[in-house]
Amino acid sequence: MRAVVQRVSRASVTVDGQITGEIGAGLLILVCAMQGDAEAQADHLASKIAKLRIFKDEAGKMNRSVRDIGGACLIVSQFTLAADLRGNRPGFSTAAAPEDGNRLYAYFTKRMQAEGLPTANGIFGADMAVELVNDGPVTIWMDTAL
Repeated sequence: MRAVVQRVSRASVTVDGQITGEIGAGLLILVCAMQGDAEAQADHLASKIAKLRIFKDEAGKMNRSVRDIGGACLIVSQFTLAADLRGNRPGFSTAAAPEDGNRLYAYFTKRMQAEGLPTANGIFGADMAVELVNDGPVTIWMDTAL
């Protein structure tokens, strides 16, 4: 699985003019299931993100996790993270099939909740408008295959 994790002061996702998910301080997580991914990859990614120390402590150092600050996670499916850029037009053949992607997206959300984190979501496969205030900015790219 691949993810782009952004430290945010707030974030929201809108579908057809309706907000489907929003959070205050926490993480915006754009996530993509890749071909061959299973629950083990989602488990690993959720555990790693929940412990990721990218929030400032009292000394101003990135030493606190989203859990430590009482933050939340906005989780948005984004199959374009699977982009193959060999040419000028990206290909997405390495992304998981839609039914597998949706299943793993839902499973990943449940795993983040099991980590004790409040979550909000976009809608899998929908045309979404994502708004965020990136705090820092801090943006981390993760891939369970590496």
